[in-house]
Amino acid sequence: MRRVVVTGAGTVNALAHDVSGTLAALAAGRCGIAPLQMQDVERLSVRIGAAVTGWDAAQHLTRAQLASTDRFAQFALVAAAQAMAQSGLEVGQGHDCGAIIGTSGGGLGTSDAAYRAVYAEGKNRVAPLTVPKLMPNAAAGQMSMAYGLRGPVFALSSACASGNHAIGLACHLIRSGAARAMLAGGAEAMLCFGGIKAWEGLRVMSERACRPFSLTRDGMVQGEGAAVFVLEEREAALARGAPILAEVIGFAMTSDAGDLVAPSQSGAEQAMRAALADAGISPETVGYINAHGTGTAANDRTEAAAIRAVFGTAPPPVSSTKAMHGHAMGATGAIEVLACLLALQDGVLPPTIGFEAQDPDCDLDVVPNVARKAEVGVAVSNSFAFGGLNAVLVLARP
Repeated sequence: MRRVVVTGAGTVNALAHDVSGTLAALAAGRCGIAPLQMQDVERLSVRIGAAVTGWDAAQHLTRAQLASTDRFAQFALVAAAQAMAQSGLEVGQGHDCGAIIGTSGGGLGTSDAAYRAVYAEGKNRVAPLTVPKLMPNAAAGQMSMAYGLRGPVFALSSACASGNHAIGLACHLIRSGAARAMLAGGAEAMLCFGGIKAWEGLRVMSERACRPFSLTRDGMVQGEGAAVFVLEEREAALARGAPILAEVIGFAMTSDAGDLVAPSQSGAEQAMRAALADAGISPETVGYINAHGTGTAANDRTEAAAIRAVFGTAPPPVSSTKAMHGHAMGATGAIEVLACLLALQDGVLPPTIGFEAQDPDCDLDVVPNVARKAEVGVAVSNSFAFGGLNAVLVLARP
């Protein structure tokens, strides 16, 4: 079987607009959650989020790209540019290179603005490029045009598991020989009035902070951003002297086939077991788990039980970085791969910040509040989504 490695990484998120800044922020335990600044914010019950601040897309994109992209696709394009620059990948004719970008909401900001124009402001027309900007495959399509990718290019939407699904499926394409290299990751920009209002209706949002696994947790906090990686076949990457950031050694995806919103221990458990089996390793080999860890009572409790079932009475350290970069929905799994790279490359376990008190139902070593040095050879990234969709990645130090 062909082995798959990561040779480039890029990101734009609430912590930083690049990978080095993001890794530094994760290691420092810095929180990117703050009061939101947006139109009609006073009509919201939840007024905090992990927004990308200081963002000027015009510094990075062409005039044509600016005119035809929603915020989520802009994040993805900039993250992809960073990843491609680090990787040094030469696409050539591009028939064996592609892109898969996961997203939950696609161009939701564009949709929100169009609805406001028609229904609130009484306008009879929307902007001509509304559809190309809002469609979920816009980011992947824009990448195809930017880099001449003529292989498999598509969007993937599996709610909060979208980023991990995208990376895992890109890995499968390379393993199978259907692609030589892939851009893969997730992008999201749902921090608009309509996006937050919709999530308010579920009553799973915190109005003060994200505190995963803590007894005092009271909900999740939305974020936004993108993370994109260059994945390629290992021997080809070594032959051209590409930087090897990590190896993707395992991936699995399962479905709970149960409830649309309530998490399932068995589904999460099976996804982790299958990912370890795909990697050909035992649970004892894993040195760090980046948890889905949303900060909701049910999710954290269920994930903790699943981790205990798979890893036994002494599981490896587990942290949720969503307390720092927020829950970026379809992008969050991809952003959390960066936390795994921090553990694998630098030997730094990012903390679960905001931790106040141990929940007996979440009896794990959650690296509370302060990062920790540790030797990590293998890391696991969990993503569990509404719809009962689970995606687990296993990454190894090269």
